[in-house]
Amino acid sequence: MSTAAEILVPGKAGEGDALVLTAPISFWGGVDPKTGRIADVRHPQHGEVIAGRVLFLPGTIGSSSASAVLMELVHNGRAPAALVLHEPDAILLLGLIVAREMGWATPMAVRLERGAFDSYRGATLTVASDGAVTAV
Repeated sequence: MSTAAEILVPGKAGEGDALVLTAPISFWGGVDPKTGRIADVRHPQHGEVIAGRVLFLPGTIGSSSASAVLMELVHNGRAPAALVLHEPDAILLLGLIVAREMGWATPMAVRLERGAFDSYRGATLTVASDGAVTAV
């Protein structure tokens, strides 16, 4: 299965196991930037590690600090292999843009219809530089 996704923020192609979140998440306080672990005890995927995974986000819970947390994840080598969003989140994606401007290798962020998220659950995926999301 391969789907052409819209590229929201270009970055390095990535490969990893899919982590399809079932609820929106706040990166500020919801994700530990040192470990990449979901720290929000109320989140259904509490304890999962997003580092090195293809992270499917059904939404984010706003915080202007989300971009800073994503930058920290990139800097600490704990960022997802790629981010797949249903809707662009300018605050979150700003973290990737600034990290890239600082010369750090950043994962790609792409957009897919939310209805497609479940078809990738449990799969190992590649997200190519052209935005193609492919099950390995």
